[in-house]
Amino acid sequence: MEKLVVTRYRNLVTYLKELKLIDENTKVIARATISDVEGRHIFGVVPFWLAAHAEKFTEVQLRVPSDRKNKELTLEEVRFYSLDPQTYTIRIVDKEVE
Repeated sequence: MEKLVVTRYRNLVTYLKELKLIDENTKVIARATISDVEGRHIFGVVPFWLAAHAEKFTEVQLRVPSDRKNKELTLEEVRFYSLDPQTYTIRIVDKEVE
């Protein structure tokens, strides 16, 4: 299954490589559409509605303080702020809300 990383943080990509979750050939994009993620194993932080279109979703939560949000993080910061990656399968069950 093809892997895809969705992130703005280049050092998150380095971190995922350190963890051996991805390799040099893994495609990396800053923003994803449904067609980007369909049938792929995606990594990063994406909304549930988008992750539901992927085959698998590995979330790498970064608990970044507000003064560091939207700024490039060092590799050391990524290591420090990240939680253990968790992999999910997310499916759309019903379009109606009860």
